[in-house]
Amino acid sequence: MDRVEYIAPCHFGLEAVLKREITDLGYEIVAVEDGRVTFAGDVQALCRANIFLRTAERVLIKVGSFRAETFEELFQGTKAIPWSDYIPKDGKFWVAKAASVKSKLFSPSDIQSIMKKAMVEQMKQSFHMDWFAESGDPYPVRVFLLKDEVTVGLDTTGDSLHKRGYRKLTAKAPIAENLAAALIMLTPWRGDRILVDPFCGSGTIPIEAAMMAAHMAPGMNRSFTAEDWGHIVGRKDWYRAVDEAESMIDLQVETDIQGYDIDDEMVTIARANAKLAGVEGLIHFQRRGVEQLSHPKKYGFIITNPPYGERLEDKENLPRLYGTIGERYRMLDSWSMYLITSYEKAEQAIGRKADKNRKLYNGMMKTYFYQFAGPRPGRRKE
Repeated sequence: MDRVEYIAPCHFGLEAVLKREITDLGYEIVAVEDGRVTFAGDVQALCRANIFLRTAERVLIKVGSFRAETFEELFQGTKAIPWSDYIPKDGKFWVAKAASVKSKLFSPSDIQSIMKKAMVEQMKQSFHMDWFAESGDPYPVRVFLLKDEVTVGLDTTGDSLHKRGYRKLTAKAPIAENLAAALIMLTPWRGDRILVDPFCGSGTIPIEAAMMAAHMAPGMNRSFTAEDWGHIVGRKDWYRAVDEAESMIDLQVETDIQGYDIDDEMVTIARANAKLAGVEGLIHFQRRGVEQLSHPKKYGFIITNPPYGERLEDKENLPRLYGTIGERYRMLDSWSMYLITSYEKAEQAIGRKADKNRKLYNGMMKTYFYQFAGPRPGRRKE
């Protein structure tokens, strides 16, 4: 496979961040659509994308696309895909997810059922078999329908890429690791700058920042579905990608990354997660309420995911909480602040209109990424 097209789904609103990541890996961008980026590369790209991409949800091999307004067209279009080139005789295959937007075919369960039947029919003809035991490795399929255009992908990842493997313990409403990484990448922060998360919870934002500072690939310490697809991608390709990732790590980097939480248990959990991620030496976690937020140095960054007030009793406390955030931020007069929240009156409570406001989706929840820019530091002396 010299040139393969891949699909990388992501959170809505973060397509440009993912596009930049893929370009930085050296791959050609084919298309950017709502919630996904299509790119082209060799078979090694499958391994490198899974291991290195911080903001993607997963990596799919694009196996086909066609138009379908009826279930018969869906059946025939699916059957025309050479499934036997990808799935062996004993492979376990199914349509793991179907998503439909502005299309005549909209029932996920019906789409999944009809596509599975079409896959079986194609493989019957190719393998000259009437029945498949499906006792081998898994080959999950995902399909997107947009305005009756069907795009079919083979999922190489398995568990979503946000599952880095370090977060064994979480807070009540943890931010996904890939979303946390994307928020950091939407700011000018770099590893040699100060970063404070005053609502760190289980430590996700500080840990993702530390991994970036240390050039630690997010997928290094987890497994992927396609690792067992020897006829598509060899073990040597995976080893090569992991070796590349390991060669880039720099744990001697000097950082000033801090995570605060008012809950002692959360601080303990955050420390444990940082240790599992291998970056415990790069972050200082501390029990501290937001009303104690301060720092002696200038030009730092607050990047945080404060409470949204999802429960009714918590909503009443939001004006005071966000008011305190605003008060403490004004004390840090040369700092920048970036926070994600679904609280509609955040700017009003903080007491300042954000310089930028980006609408993002945290799962199915509409949120806003408020960006308050501080002054740029002067040029450093050599």
